[in-house]
Amino acid sequence: MKKYEHWEFLSAVLDGSRIARGICAMDLRTMEIRTFPADAIIVATGGNGAIFGKSTNSVVCTGSAQSALYQQGCYYANGEFIQVHPTCIPGEDKLRLMSESARGEGGRVWVPKTLNDKRDPKSIPESERWYFLEEWYPKYGNLVPRDVATRAIFKVVYEYNLGIDGKPMVYLDLTHIDRKTLDRKLEGILEIYEKFVGDDPRDTPMKIFPGMHYTMGGLWIDYKQSTNIPGIFAAGEAEYQYHGANRLGANSLMSCIYGGFIAGPNAVQYAKNLQAAPGNGHFDAERKRQQDINAGLMKADGSENPFLIWRELGALMTENCTVIRYNKKCQEADARIVDLLHRFQKINLSDRSQWANTTIAFVRQLYNMLQLSRVIAQGAAMRDESRGSHYKPDFPERDDKNWMKTTKATFAPDLDEPKFEFEPVDASLIPPRPRKY
Repeated sequence: MKKYEHWEFLSAVLDGSRIARGICAMDLRTMEIRTFPADAIIVATGGNGAIFGKSTNSVVCTGSAQSALYQQGCYYANGEFIQVHPTCIPGEDKLRLMSESARGEGGRVWVPKTLNDKRDPKSIPESERWYFLEEWYPKYGNLVPRDVATRAIFKVVYEYNLGIDGKPMVYLDLTHIDRKTLDRKLEGILEIYEKFVGDDPRDTPMKIFPGMHYTMGGLWIDYKQSTNIPGIFAAGEAEYQYHGANRLGANSLMSCIYGGFIAGPNAVQYAKNLQAAPGNGHFDAERKRQQDINAGLMKADGSENPFLIWRELGALMTENCTVIRYNKKCQEADARIVDLLHRFQKINLSDRSQWANTTIAFVRQLYNMLQLSRVIAQGAAMRDESRGSHYKPDFPERDDKNWMKTTKATFAPDLDEPKFEFEPVDASLIPPRPRKY
């Protein structure tokens, strides 16, 4: 078996009957665009964390492959369902998890009571600190469940505007705990923070913030792991099948292992029974379509910086489409994404070389992220209930009567926007009941 590493998936090759016959990809070194014939395709490209700017995902998890297939006709399901981890270490490149054991061992979450307080946190008196979890939830304090802690942090940062230095961060403080106790119980996670931030959390409160962690939504598949386009299968975080509105602890492994276990044999069986295509002109047509996209990008000489567009997208999605959702804000986010798509048409490439041009690859991913982010924002606006990770203060209860449904988005190329339909979830074998802490 030959592995094609350092290639970027661009699209599926579809014949005149819209049956997948292979893929189109780009060599990230030579920039060659090439088609690969295949009787069946299995997509296992992970989540879409980069849509939210920074996440705990790998930086290559952009959702670009899923978005490209969505734009070619695949259903994208439950896009509005994404999971957020409450305590992440901010970084220049990505977020890293800070284990919840820090709160479990006595860590206290707080912010300065004064807006944009620039003082060293160690010099801020207790009376001028706001331990908001302890005030709002006196019974549990800093031990509230992760979704409650996450919502509270978001409320303090985005509604009270009390983030550290005006940024989306709060303090997680362990400095009141004996150093020997910290070393015995938490040494591993404290070393991670010290390595990536440079501060010793035994002496200095940690700066943390909730971060996008997992994509429950993904490509729609059936029980054979097949999408609605014949010949395209999906497994792992790239598909939606096993999570609903929340991902339980080990279910990412289940999705990966079981999904792959089912997708592989079914893809082989499908390929064995596939009728030959009447011709092969679709390969040349798809390669030319992708070459034309690259050629157009190489000529782009506008004034917009694509990296700044991505940064704006990440901030927009994190603030409006993660933990706390309001219909008006989700709709405004979608309108601003449309504006970002218009600005994308005026980008300027900083690199026009024909060798290892990372800017071209990033710009193509950015366009796909913008299109997929509209699915997330619109899906969140439509779902008028609170379910799992999807929380709306205006609709605080789960609504099984109206919303025990899978959201299915398809791309409307004539309108350049998603269309939605809903598929009832069969819960007849296990009647649903409220999930309460």
